[in-house]
Amino acid sequence: MTTKTAMPNWRKLLAAYQKPDLSRSVLEIVCTVIPLAVFWGAALWFSLTNKAWAALLCCVPASVFLVRMFLIQHDCGHQSFFRSSFLNNWVGRLIGVITFTPYDVWRRTHAIHHASSGNLDRRGLGAIDTLTVEEYSALSPFRRFGYRLYRHPLVIFILGPAFVFFFDHRVPSGIMKEGWRPWLSAMGTNVAIAALTVAMVFFVGWKPILFVIIPSVFLASALGVWLFYVQHQFEEVLWFRNKDWNHTSGALYGSSYYELPKPLAWLTGHIGIHHVHHAASRIPFYRLPQVLKDYPQLKSINKLTLKESFRCIKLALWDEDGQKMISFRQLKQQAAAG
Repeated sequence: MTTKTAMPNWRKLLAAYQKPDLSRSVLEIVCTVIPLAVFWGAALWFSLTNKAWAALLCCVPASVFLVRMFLIQHDCGHQSFFRSSFLNNWVGRLIGVITFTPYDVWRRTHAIHHASSGNLDRRGLGAIDTLTVEEYSALSPFRRFGYRLYRHPLVIFILGPAFVFFFDHRVPSGIMKEGWRPWLSAMGTNVAIAALTVAMVFFVGWKPILFVIIPSVFLASALGVWLFYVQHQFEEVLWFRNKDWNHTSGALYGSSYYELPKPLAWLTGHIGIHHVHHAASRIPFYRLPQVLKDYPQLKSINKLTLKESFRCIKLALWDEDGQKMISFRQLKQQAAAG
């Protein structure tokens, strides 16, 4: 399949936005760290004064700012937040300790995702497993059950994120055979998390771990997976066979423009402008809104509103004939229709 229309040379046009501004990057960090510290500080105080319910309430906004911290780490991984590779890498590694995400491991697997996004023949690491209708139909009943279980909302949005951030990230999952560097990243992050945990328990006890850290990371992981899901699992998404795939078409048509209200867009680091991010991943997230202002035609590509995004939950299969994502129910209806 080819793209719907001939496209401008987006990679060339977007190159002008791939220049981080040090003062703006520092400001974004400050505007994220301070609210996170305030909410965590309040949750800590409530947990120590036996007001667990209030501590858990504080974890809700804290988790949102924790997601924003992850998105700064995300931009560091793309070498887009600072001009200095040293700053990108070490800021990313430090943030990785509080997001429970080994920076160098995640950076590698995420790069694989970007290199193959929208390519039906190169699905793999760093993405949500997605089968075509034909592939699913060819599975045994047991493996169909396994895929349906994997795609169940309880698993994909709650159990799955918790497993990934609390357990799977403790080892360099997917790249274990790529030498010592991934292991150093994972184990170094684990040691730092363990050291902070021991220090916290020693000085203030175990309650902050139970009522502040674990709930915050859990909620942030669920929110982060939701954002990632709707950016690639929506009805109008397009997948291309390898012979028809190119980076720009895979980026613009394989990712959504998740149009969120401005406060939510800011809180989520404008990651909803995901099609542009995939087309030029070295654009700092704070420059993405300017791209849409300068090139408003990009707003019409795979636009997805907050209300519309909830309809994506039921989608599970890529219908290669119909060129759209469908649900298990739709597949059953298609089979019944003949």
